[in-house]
Amino acid sequence: MIPFSSILGHEKCEKYLVFSGESALEDNFRAFLYLIGLAYCFIGLSAITARFFQSMENVVKHTRKVVEVDPVTKTETIRHEKVWNYTIADISLLAFGTSFPQISLATIDAVQNIGKLYAGGLGPGTLVGSAAFDLFPIHAICVVVPKAGELKKIADLGVWLVELFWSFWAYIWLYIILEVWTPNVVTLWEALLTVLQYGLLLIHAYAQDKRWPYISLTIARDERPEDWVPEETPCFQQEAYQKVNFSEIKHVNEENGDIADIFSIHSENPTDPLYATVPQIDDEAEILDKAKETMLEDTQLLTIWRQQFVDALRLENPETKKFKNMYLLLPRIFWQLLLLPWRFLFAFVPPCQIAHGWISFICSLLFISGIAYIVTRITDLISCVTGINAYVIAFTALASGTSWPDLVASKIAAERQKTADSAIANITCSNSVNIYVGIGVPWLINTLYNFIAYREPLRIQNAGGLSFSLIVFFCTSVGCISVLVLRRIIFGAELGGPRLWAWITCSFFMLLWIIFVVLSSLKVSGFI
Repeated sequence: MIPFSSILGHEKCEKYLVFSGESALEDNFRAFLYLIGLAYCFIGLSAITARFFQSMENVVKHTRKVVEVDPVTKTETIRHEKVWNYTIADISLLAFGTSFPQISLATIDAVQNIGKLYAGGLGPGTLVGSAAFDLFPIHAICVVVPKAGELKKIADLGVWLVELFWSFWAYIWLYIILEVWTPNVVTLWEALLTVLQYGLLLIHAYAQDKRWPYISLTIARDERPEDWVPEETPCFQQEAYQKVNFSEIKHVNEENGDIADIFSIHSENPTDPLYATVPQIDDEAEILDKAKETMLEDTQLLTIWRQQFVDALRLENPETKKFKNMYLLLPRIFWQLLLLPWRFLFAFVPPCQIAHGWISFICSLLFISGIAYIVTRITDLISCVTGINAYVIAFTALASGTSWPDLVASKIAAERQKTADSAIANITCSNSVNIYVGIGVPWLINTLYNFIAYREPLRIQNAGGLSFSLIVFFCTSVGCISVLVLRRIIFGAELGGPRLWAWITCSFFMLLWIIFVVLSSLKVSGFI
């Protein structure tokens, strides 16, 4: 077999991942091993995403006690108010969390290139490619996920339009920086303005959600259904107060390889989903004492932590017991064996019951950052061994793999929610986060260092290829959004509908993604 170095005309790669002896291996074999390693890292990324989502739902479901006293009757009314606003949670925790692999990848790439006048190309290329993957394939999957004939529409069009505006503006802003304002370079102020626009997105979306005058769109919001998420039996109780009808958070069993559901936040009050109803209790002190005792018995943290290791090492579970056919059972066991090292490693993440899930949330992000660093190293080696442009790898394999959490989150939302708000909001907000944070923060790190050390701006290598990709992405995204608008006009909803038209829409979105990947790859490779 002819090695890659001979086909593409580049020198033999002397870099290595673990052992210096790797450079003595044939390029084809090394590329195969690195691709296997990259795929295994993506499996690990999927596994830690389950733990990350489980901790995030504990953060989002946190409530604070509010006591109101009637001025006339002096009667005290107790309610539990949600700490997190749904719109802010979508943009910050959900979108930021699902985009964290890309953000980590870009930040690590920036740190590795610190002190250099030219920015690394791996991070921006991955983020633009990830935006295309989010917009086209994930929309394609979400359209066909609802059952045949079932329609799911965006309930709050005002918030979605605000998120869509900032998503489109993010890529227009990036093009202005690279081609109009300061061609091929990024200054410190441009990087700083890029990051600050994420704060403007949060403020604008919150203002639209609260319908602030003068700065919000006067678009009516559809009433959120009382049963926003279908009832589902939880695998374990989060709080003893479930016995007195407090707000609940449902979980999907992580042991079976499923993702914890972060969309099961609901209230018994259909008119205001931010509040949970607290029933009148005759002997409140007695109930509270019993609730505390039950919580201590049911959620002993050390017991739960120990159980995490037991579950991680267990190959047989209720799912495998269902398979009577050996040909179906063996692949399932093989998959469990592949996940075993990752699951054991992630069992060290503290239980999400501690500190409302914040410790588990942070530890999960640290693990994601570690995997992202390994992915960066492997991708650099694949580019070195094969001679394929790093941007091409970033646009394709790397962007698809790091966007896996976005795909999982939007699919869960499209399956289980009554509306399409979170499924589509996760896509548009993730694209905004990719630019304002994923590119803004790494550029801010590099430009700040270069300004202090050299009094020089940050130069962008292959800025023309990146700008071309932005133009292609913008044109194809207009086609994608236009189809969603047409579906809203014709079928009354963005997701679901007649099966034939759902699959036609899915195919069209996938075609747009293929066009983006092919044209961008040809441009950065110098063919067009």
